[in-house]
Amino acid sequence: MKRILLFFCMLCTLSLNAKTPKHEPVYYLSYANLFARSQMENYPELWLTDNVKEPKWDYTQALMSKAMLQLYQATGNDRFLEYVMRFADAFISEDGEIKTYKMYDFNIDRVNGGSFLFILNDIKPDPRWEMANDRLFEQLQEQPRTKEGGFWHKKIYPHQMWLDGLYMAEPFYIRYAVERNMDKGVQDVATQFRLIDKYTYDKKSGLNYHGWDESHEQKWADPQTGCSPNFWSRSMGWYVMAMVDVLDYMPEGENRDMLLKMLKRSAKNLLKYQDKKSHMWYQLTALPKEEGNYLEATSSAIFCYAFAKAANKGYLPPKYKKEAQKIFDGMVDNVISFEDKGGVTLTNCCAVAGLGGKPRYRDGSVKYYLSEPVIKNDPKGIGPIIMAAIELSKPIEKK
Repeated sequence: MKRILLFFCMLCTLSLNAKTPKHEPVYYLSYANLFARSQMENYPELWLTDNVKEPKWDYTQALMSKAMLQLYQATGNDRFLEYVMRFADAFISEDGEIKTYKMYDFNIDRVNGGSFLFILNDIKPDPRWEMANDRLFEQLQEQPRTKEGGFWHKKIYPHQMWLDGLYMAEPFYIRYAVERNMDKGVQDVATQFRLIDKYTYDKKSGLNYHGWDESHEQKWADPQTGCSPNFWSRSMGWYVMAMVDVLDYMPEGENRDMLLKMLKRSAKNLLKYQDKKSHMWYQLTALPKEEGNYLEATSSAIFCYAFAKAANKGYLPPKYKKEAQKIFDGMVDNVISFEDKGGVTLTNCCAVAGLGGKPRYRDGSVKYYLSEPVIKNDPKGIGPIIMAAIELSKPIEKK
C-alpha cells in the first residue's frame, strides 16, 4: 500500500514540476492529490490524524474526512473514499453510537463531524450516519448557552463563545435544520453569528477577537467588553469559513443578507492585513511587525478556501478568486515543499491555540500566541489546502 501511494505521489510531483500549466484545474488537483496521498502515507488510518495515540472523534479528523470526500467527488478516486469509510466504520456502530464521543462534555468541537457524515451519506447512504447526526444534533439542543442564546464553547469553558465554535457547529446545524424544515433551527444558526459579531467585532481594526466571556470573569477577558485581547488568524479563518459553508444552506431572507454582509466586510478587512509579498497572513493578524510573529500556513489555507469558494458561489465578487490564486501561489513559494520520496510538506503551522484552561492557563497575550509550537503538516492546514485546491480547480458558477 505504501509503495503504491509513494509511486502516485512521485507521478504527481513530476507532473507539477514539468508538465502542469499553472492555474489550470489539473494544476490544483495535482496539489490536492499530493497532499491527500501524503496524508495517507503519514497517517495510514485517518483517526491517527493530529498524531493522536488513541482513537478519537474530533474536529481535526472530521475536517480531514470532509477534505478527502470532496477530493473523491472531484476525482472519483476510490482510495480517498475508502480512507474515510474505514474511519466511519470504526467509529459508528449499527445503532449510530459514536466511539469516544461524550455528549455531556458539551464540547462543541465534537459536533463538527456531522458535516462529513452528511457528505458520506450522499455518497454511501447508511442509517448509521443519520443516527449519528441525530445524536450530534441532540447535543446542540442541550448545549449550555449565554443569556442571549449563544452556545458555550465547551462545558469546561463556561459563558464563553469563541470564533472557532461557529465553524465547529453551524455548517452541520444549518444543513440538519434545513433538511428537516426546522425554521427554529435556521433562526438559531443565525443567532449564533449575530451574537458572536455583536460581542467580538472591533470597529477600529475591522477584525473579530478570538473569544468573548459573557461573565467577564476570565483573566483574559477585558473588564469592559469581555473580549480576549488579540486577533488570531486561524480563529478568523474558522469564522469566515463557517459563513461560507453556512451560506450553502441558509434560505433567502434577512438572515442570509446578514451573513453576506458580514462575509464581505470580513473579507475586505482581512485583505488590509495580508502580507503583500507572500499574500499570506501572520499568526497574529494585526501585528505583522511584532518580533516572533510569522506567516502562518493553516489560516492562510483557510482564507484561500473561503475566498475561492465564496467567489465560485457568488457570495463574494469574482476578484476574490484571483485573490485565492495569489494566496495559493504564495503558499507554494513560502510554506510548501516537496520531499525526496515524492511527498509534500506544509510548514509554518500553528499547532494549537486557545483561551484559559488547565494546567497551563492561556491568557490570550501576544507572548502566548507566539509561544505555541510551530509544526509541519497540521491537519488544520492540510484539510483546507486540499479543499482550497479543489475550489480553485472549479469555474465560477453562472447565475
